[in-house]
Amino acid sequence: MRRAALTSRHHRYYERFTASSFAKGNIGEGDLTAGEDPVVRQAAIDALGDMNGTAVVINPANGRILAMVNQKLALSPGAEPCSTIKLTVALAALSEGLVKRDTPVQLAGFHMDMTTALAKSNNLYFEEMGRELGFERVRRYATQFGLGELAGYNIEGEQLGVYPDKELPAAEGGVGRMCSFGQGVSLTPLQLGAFVAAIANGGTLYYLQHPNTPEEAASLEPRIKRTLEIAQYIPDLEDGMAGAVEYGTARGLRANFNELPVFGKTGTCSNKGTRFGWFASYSDSPQGSLVTVFFLEGGRPTFGPRAAEMTGAFYRNLWDRNWFAAKGQQDAASVSAPPSGQAQP
Repeated sequence: MRRAALTSRHHRYYERFTASSFAKGNIGEGDLTAGEDPVVRQAAIDALGDMNGTAVVINPANGRILAMVNQKLALSPGAEPCSTIKLTVALAALSEGLVKRDTPVQLAGFHMDMTTALAKSNNLYFEEMGRELGFERVRRYATQFGLGELAGYNIEGEQLGVYPDKELPAAEGGVGRMCSFGQGVSLTPLQLGAFVAAIANGGTLYYLQHPNTPEEAASLEPRIKRTLEIAQYIPDLEDGMAGAVEYGTARGLRANFNELPVFGKTGTCSNKGTRFGWFASYSDSPQGSLVTVFFLEGGRPTFGPRAAEMTGAFYRNLWDRNWFAAKGQQDAASVSAPPSGQAQP
């Protein structure tokens, strides 16, 4: 984690934050919600509570945004991705054949493999991957995965997160620092959500769509941005993302929810007195996957593991509202329904 400000007292150092972790008033005020899933939206609002942040929930099978709470923040230019950037670096390293999930990598006095490095969010491992890949390859994969591009299709107000054209100076950590927690990169919740949705669905990077009405939601047609050649590497990546939830930095999610497998990655860092907490994940259920991005801004109470706990609360809220069962019934009904104009038996 990069320190925004350091204060010395009796030789002990702590970070000084000037931003508040808590929201003032209704966090979703002004959001356009007519085309969202109301159950999903309420579950996300309840999970966020009084924390200053946003939650974006996506159907990875078509790129539909089911809910986007606090749209002003969700559509903003974003922030440092913190350790969520490790997902792009991991896929780049796997794609280039540098490592597999269980390849031991020599670090400073110890070895570590990718599964453990993702689960524990080890900076040294991903700094090493960044140096081995080099900036040009790191950037090529990041932009291929949608960083530096608008993620949405005609989503009014969406702003652009930026991936730099040049490597950080060596004095600031170079490509290693860019790959361990994304220093110098700005990532939006929508960009991260679209990328994680492509992991969840096997490699299709969809334009995200946020319907304005129930009719638009019902008639939504998926729009493919590009197909990523990542399917064969996803099992290696999933091991570490599952490990994050089961025993790593996101294990607090399991305090709230155990019913379904969840794969995710946390991120915590800070800049200029503001702390960022990220958690991006996808679930696996018989009714299909959901992708979630919880992004928090604030002070000391804001960090990635807290966003993971909120994600667990979100899934718990959906489970308690029987959303997964109801979705399964709706999907079955749509499959069994005859095409329009066809006689029913």
